[in-house]
Amino acid sequence: MTDKADLGRCPFGVPAPAGPVPSLGDAPACPGRRGLLGLLGLAGAAGLAPAAALAATAQEERRAAPDADGTQDRRSFYGAHQSGVVTPQPAAALLASFDVLADSRDDLASLMQRLTARTAALMAGELPRPVNDGLPPPDNGILGPAGMTDGLSMTVGFGASMFDARFGLAAQRPKRLVAMAAFPNDALDADCCHGDLLIQFNANTAETNIHALRAVLKEFPADLALRWKQDGFLPPHTVKTQGRDTARNLLGFKDGTANLDAADGALMDRIVWVGEGSDEPGWARGGSYQVVRIIRTLVERWDRTPLREQQTIIGRDKAEGAPLGLRGEHDIPDYAADPRGLGVPLDAHIRRANPRTAATADSVILRRAYNYSNGLTKAGQLDMGLLFSSFQADLDRGFVAVQTRLNGEALEEYIKPVGGGYFFTLPGVEGPRDHFAKALLDATA
Repeated sequence: MTDKADLGRCPFGVPAPAGPVPSLGDAPACPGRRGLLGLLGLAGAAGLAPAAALAATAQEERRAAPDADGTQDRRSFYGAHQSGVVTPQPAAALLASFDVLADSRDDLASLMQRLTARTAALMAGELPRPVNDGLPPPDNGILGPAGMTDGLSMTVGFGASMFDARFGLAAQRPKRLVAMAAFPNDALDADCCHGDLLIQFNANTAETNIHALRAVLKEFPADLALRWKQDGFLPPHTVKTQGRDTARNLLGFKDGTANLDAADGALMDRIVWVGEGSDEPGWARGGSYQVVRIIRTLVERWDRTPLREQQTIIGRDKAEGAPLGLRGEHDIPDYAADPRGLGVPLDAHIRRANPRTAATADSVILRRAYNYSNGLTKAGQLDMGLLFSSFQADLDRGFVAVQTRLNGEALEEYIKPVGGGYFFTLPGVEGPRDHFAKALLDATA
């Protein structure tokens, strides 16, 4: 475990950066509800779609829109699963966690119905029109009067706290849904963690995500209080060439090379979606566990570390992305033939994350990660890193097992998880008569 004093020490005999030692106390307040108040002065249980149909849907959504600038890209709202999990990953993300202020089960049901309608309208690019210029405009206007779909998806999930005594949902809590506990290298800030309800906004541009978040805040002031939010970004040019190019994280390495193929419907049914054979409550079929991790990267120290050491820490060539000792980014390392770690070190990130053994074959996750940059800490250090999400049908077999293997890895000297949480992505909305959490509410009526 790395203590605070160790944050000023660079391994491998390399001097630490000059200036104050970065500490989590130096980081600016998480951009959530408390900071916002100060500034103001204040994821139905129907059968799953066949794997082939899911793959066809994903492939269809990968096709280029007629409008080359992406403003008319559109994601499906209705279906067995929500968009934003296996759908193609656009360039901008915004994750917002809320406290639910509903006072009763009926109020919660009403909120879910209204949130469903608003989400469907926003994803369809529908904007309310002003009817009286003496009143506040019904839309914030940042997308212009015509609006645009821009590839927007809004993915809704519940945190463990939604299954407390308030709404009578406890008996139907997903089996593995708990509040995220700290791992050995974590320094979790309570202001950046957990929440009753998570909305993941994804779109081609940050403005579209911000437009949608503000629309939600405007419509539900008595129902939802923003707890924390985090924006993320990817290079647009690599997003447009998904499958042929891999985006880089702020360490400078390709990120997600070995990620699962989200277009493989059968694989997604096995690894990502809660299915018929699960021990989860019936209403949860078609949903998925979502893990969110806000991982600060100590980039000043990383940038002063020799290239050879960077590559052995990750286990890949920095320029090409190939596993050490191999030629191509997507070449698969044979760890069994390298038991001493002479090629890819035993504690390299890629080897710890996925040892590629029979015992860990199903201990994998679907990653959906973005970079983030939040300005400076009070010590003048850059506050940036990785906004990580993963989806899996079994939280313990997926993320928890992967992260447990990563405990103690060499990369811990350069990263510090500070926020996030565990959420259950609700099953999809099947049609106009369905709404978010309807099957859950029906099961506990």
